[in-house]
Amino acid sequence: MRFETRAIHDGQEPDPLTGAVTVPVYQTSTFRQDGIGRPRGYEYSRTDNPTRRALETALASLEGGSHGLAFASGVAATSAVLSLLRPGDRVLAGDDLYGGTYRLFERHFRPWGLRIDYAPAEDSEAFLSALTDDTRLVWLETPTNPLLRLADIAAVSEAAHRCGARVAVDNTFASPWLQRPLELGADLVVHSSTKYLGGHSDLIGGAVVVTDPELHRKLKWHQNAVGAVPGPWDCWLALRGLKTLALRMEAHCRNAQRVADFLAAHPAVERVHYPGLPDHPQHALAGRQMRGFGGMVSAELAGGFPAVERFVGALRLFFLAESLGGVESLVCHPARMTHAAIPPSERRRRGIGEGLVRLSVGIEHADDLIADLDQALAAAGGGPTTGRSAKGDAT
Repeated sequence: MRFETRAIHDGQEPDPLTGAVTVPVYQTSTFRQDGIGRPRGYEYSRTDNPTRRALETALASLEGGSHGLAFASGVAATSAVLSLLRPGDRVLAGDDLYGGTYRLFERHFRPWGLRIDYAPAEDSEAFLSALTDDTRLVWLETPTNPLLRLADIAAVSEAAHRCGARVAVDNTFASPWLQRPLELGADLVVHSSTKYLGGHSDLIGGAVVVTDPELHRKLKWHQNAVGAVPGPWDCWLALRGLKTLALRMEAHCRNAQRVADFLAAHPAVERVHYPGLPDHPQHALAGRQMRGFGGMVSAELAGGFPAVERFVGALRLFFLAESLGGVESLVCHPARMTHAAIPPSERRRRGIGEGLVRLSVGIEHADDLIADLDQALAAAGGGPTTGRSAKGDAT
């Protein structure tokens, strides 16, 4: 079956009791058993729940894996993957990554005993040269947050496996509609299902998908023992979101391309980060390993933080907010919002400046979004739109 069909049907058979075509919300903490040691398939909802199992089955199908696990948040999913390691193990991560992941790495797992190094994942030669025989996990975001850089998943996976390391890919920005890392050689796929999977800014959740049964067994043990699981209502909301994922991602990509082209030609914008721009350094790679270029666009405004403050204050359709991937358009200032946990000197080294804004482009009409951006840029002091050609991402 094709992706769109699996998104609606896999794990989501009609209810055998009533014939309801939507998976019920099994809002229960425990399940009656027919005798001691004789459960009917479920015992306690921390361990397993029918609504959660439906979501996990659907996620595994869409990512091309055999096992899915749902967690209470994306950070909980990330923590579960890192908990596969032991003190002294080495992690190699891309150096452009979500601030919450950096915080988890540096303030929890490094003191716990992991050795964590960073390298530019978009530079395959530099990144692969940082692989060593004692590396046990490679952590990739691709596209990255917030600079929309790409890593070559197939090349990194091949090299990592030669070193005896597993590869985990945070696929939140792309979603399985645009990119399936397991099919490119990765071992684990991680999501904040809060974002594109749910798609409506009304749930918090995370997910891990694998193909290795032993990895699944270890992660399942962790999921039950630690208990960072989503409730059945959030699982139901995520299932509902998956049904329209393909349609929404097509609209996100279409609108983001229009927005990126507009911003790249605007005099108030110094640089645009979007893989769909022809002069993005990994534009060709994006064309190979992704179905489309995604719904996230980052831009650096001329005038720095004062211009950013005026810009976000003038926006009407783009809401200033954390998160991304919903049907509505959002804007954030990474340096003071999503990536504030990274020290300022480290942010600057990684290219996250005070003039950078990150746009989660929604599925509103593109003309309305561009009009909103145009008037906000004018308010920021950028003057009228010009017909200059797109500058694109020069990093």
